[in-house]
Amino acid sequence: MNAAPLARRPLGCLKATLRQTRHQRLLVRQMATEAAQTTSKPPLEHGFYPITDPKKKTLRTAFAVYSQGTVAGVKNIPPPPSNVLQALHEEQIKRLDPTGVRTAMFSKNRDAVKPGDVLMITHRRGGEPFAGVVMSIRRRGIDTAVLMRNHLGKVGVEMWFKVYNKNVAGIDIIKRAPKRARRARLTYMRQPKHDMGSVENLVFEWKRTRKVFSTARSAAGAGGKKGKDAKAAKKK
Repeated sequence: MNAAPLARRPLGCLKATLRQTRHQRLLVRQMATEAAQTTSKPPLEHGFYPITDPKKKTLRTAFAVYSQGTVAGVKNIPPPPSNVLQALHEEQIKRLDPTGVRTAMFSKNRDAVKPGDVLMITHRRGGEPFAGVVMSIRRRGIDTAVLMRNHLGKVGVEMWFKVYNKNVAGIDIIKRAPKRARRARLTYMRQPKHDMGSVENLVFEWKRTRKVFSTARSAAGAGGKKGKDAKAAKKK
């Protein structure tokens, strides 16, 4: 076994440590804080502080140090938030959901949507609304999404929908779960034993109770048809 690398290794570690210490001392000499500059020398004009060369005793350079809340002469600047990403999400949520209905619908309170409820989501770009059972809810700020499951043509279909998406026109609660689910993710519903099947009958009952089928246009059309039938009977 060659013992030369083992003998050189401690010397190399010592050299690396000394090099790191030397760079650290050089960095400390070049850096200056506001407190140190205010106590040692008065600032130059426009808030600049001098840095003198220790060997030549001459002015080497100068830099500006601004206090907190003041940058380039501008005062009363609010400090940055501690969590920038969370602040950005809150700002986007206020812009996309000004009423706060969707935020309250998917928050962690008693009246919020829970796994096991049946929802119907209407898309803004047209097409049939998608209704299904809520399998899981992913709360990620602006990326909050819900996973829904339904049967289309006797085939199980699962789709993710983002709550704050601009293309989501409306979210309706079709039916509440009879009791609270014991799990946050109802993945066991993929098994035939626990599969709920199609929810078209629930959607049909919800539309019938809400009188969705009788619109103002159909009522006006029915009234116009009755008037035409009355005129035809009078002519006869």
